[in-house]
Amino acid sequence: MDMEEKPKYGEPRKFDPSFKGPIQNRGCTDIVCCIIFIIAIVGYLAVGILAWTHGDPRKVIYPTDSMGQFCGQGKLEKQPFLFYFNMMKCASPMVLLEFQCPTPQVCVQTCPNRTMTLITAISKPQDWEYYKSYCKEDPGHKAAAQILKEKLCPAYLVSSNPFLQRCFPSMGKKGEVITVGDQEKFSDGVNELDAKDLMAGMKNASIVMEGRQVAMKIFEDYTKSWYWILICLLIAVVLSLIFIVLLRFLAGVMVWVMILMVVAVIAYGIAHCSIKYVSLKDTPGSNITLQQLGFQPDFAVYLHIRQTWLAFIIILAILELIIILLLIFLRNRIRVAVELMKEASRAIGYVMSSLVFPIFTFFLLAIVIAFWGVNAVFLSTSSEPVYKVFNETECVHSRETCNPENFTSSSMKSDCPHSQCLFAFYGGETPYHKYLILLQFYNVFLFFWCANFVTALGQMTLAGAFASYYWAFDKSKDMPAFPLCASLGRSLRYHTGSLAFGSLLLAIVQVIRVLLEYIDHKLKGAENKFAKFLLCCLKCCFWCLEKFIKFINRNAYIMVAIYGKNFCRSARDAFFLLMRNVVRVVVLDKVTDFILFLGKLLIVGLVGIFAFFFFSGQTDAFKGTAPSLHYYWVPILTVLVCSYLIAHGFFSVYAMCVDTLFLCFLEDLERNDGSAERPYLMSENLLNVLKKKNQAN
Repeated sequence: MDMEEKPKYGEPRKFDPSFKGPIQNRGCTDIVCCIIFIIAIVGYLAVGILAWTHGDPRKVIYPTDSMGQFCGQGKLEKQPFLFYFNMMKCASPMVLLEFQCPTPQVCVQTCPNRTMTLITAISKPQDWEYYKSYCKEDPGHKAAAQILKEKLCPAYLVSSNPFLQRCFPSMGKKGEVITVGDQEKFSDGVNELDAKDLMAGMKNASIVMEGRQVAMKIFEDYTKSWYWILICLLIAVVLSLIFIVLLRFLAGVMVWVMILMVVAVIAYGIAHCSIKYVSLKDTPGSNITLQQLGFQPDFAVYLHIRQTWLAFIIILAILELIIILLLIFLRNRIRVAVELMKEASRAIGYVMSSLVFPIFTFFLLAIVIAFWGVNAVFLSTSSEPVYKVFNETECVHSRETCNPENFTSSSMKSDCPHSQCLFAFYGGETPYHKYLILLQFYNVFLFFWCANFVTALGQMTLAGAFASYYWAFDKSKDMPAFPLCASLGRSLRYHTGSLAFGSLLLAIVQVIRVLLEYIDHKLKGAENKFAKFLLCCLKCCFWCLEKFIKFINRNAYIMVAIYGKNFCRSARDAFFLLMRNVVRVVVLDKVTDFILFLGKLLIVGLVGIFAFFFFSGQTDAFKGTAPSLHYYWVPILTVLVCSYLIAHGFFSVYAMCVDTLFLCFLEDLERNDGSAERPYLMSENLLNVLKKKNQAN
């Protein structure tokens, strides 16, 4: 059903007496885009099936030996660890290019816990039996020289520990001297070597030792604290629900309570940091600067430095000052926003199912993310094993592709007698492998498109339900029995094309931003300042464009939910409606967003303070309960981030309700004048705030 022509910018709207709120008798919109979206989804499923057919996730989960076999799988099920014959070969620069050490690698049952050489082990039956478990095959009764020539066994074993299913030397320190297996030196069968000689190989074969230790400690902390992290997140859910329920009945009081509590929480943070700063005054070593200290793997060291707490005090004080100044200058506008939130509270009271609707949206987003992730893994592992020639001496065939099945009888072996055909990496030369990068790009693009579509569906569904509330003259009689389900049905039946259109525009901009970030990452070492400046400008422009499109899309979906028109016309109508009321947009809408943000901040602050005292063990009440952690900031940061996401999910319902009622409110002001023929449909409270009233019949 088409409505009257919209007025030009600044002109009042003509009254349409046939308008009764959200259009029920509507038609399909943006059909072409709907068809394109369906075809794209079918193609997305086809890419998934193709990836699942060719891919093998074991390639990224399990290490691969020199023959391309997976450790811990199939016939190697009892040999889950990968052992390198000569870790020092991993120091070769080719490791960084091909991600494979030029040394034989075998799957073993356990990493070696002893340090010995082949020459010493072969003379002792008990040691030799142990040593043979790290050979490619049983050397039989061959001499040591022949075994080393054929590379059947490593020249030496070094005491090792497993990490990511790979055996790495057990590196340690005695004072300033690096040790391996508590020894400062080890033998490779020929020479006595320093333990530090293994470090270069270890750095290329894995991450830096300190980084590895930090990662292992963080992982261990998660295994000890995940249960308590979930409890903290459950507390965040309960607090979010409590605040929403309280806003339903005490919107005005709760808004001011939230504001004051946020100010109080930040003030407490300033006081706590000040106490810490003063208490460290006479502590030895606490007065050094962060610059002098440098990077430390143990982040707890920073908490013993006065400058750290001084930085916290300054940051919190600036944040406190900004909030107080905003409250002073916006106090009158906040009162208006409170009335709008009260109206939103009443609307949610009529559509109580909207409180759990974010769970439905989150479930759909989880499916989209899971499908994208599985596709990405299968696409990245759908290559075939590539074997290359590795040789310690000069060889004309070095790094050439080879076939391990016939390598011993090939011309490559005859030309280079000491060479080996070892697994290098995964690749392929078939048409499928050549276009693999395009399939990955399609997977990423459809991920953004589908994720934005799900978000848009949630926004339009909520907008339709809340618009039904606003335009119902008698709320108890004129509203549908199940407004949320009715709105969801209308959105999917009539406006899938409009949802796909808006989400497509946003997905294109987001993909461009991802490409710009990728280019920026590649150009980090470049010295072309003009290119860096141009790239920075492009990133800034597309960031702004993404924010603008999100704003337009959100309001366009509201107009589509109300009038049932196509996306472009709805976006135009919403934009000009907001421009005709730009002052109200800035004051009412954005102040409300700020208040909701304070609510999120309060929930995060309360849960964060609880998590800090619990995991840090600084309170006697939790000392016997809290797990012993290497870095107590790991679960605290996790709780803070996840708590914000949880609070954001619940408060997004309120934000969408306020935005919808705000647009309806503006439409109401333009369509009606308070006369008996054209009465305002807004609540009495809003009429009082605006100093307007309906005339009696």
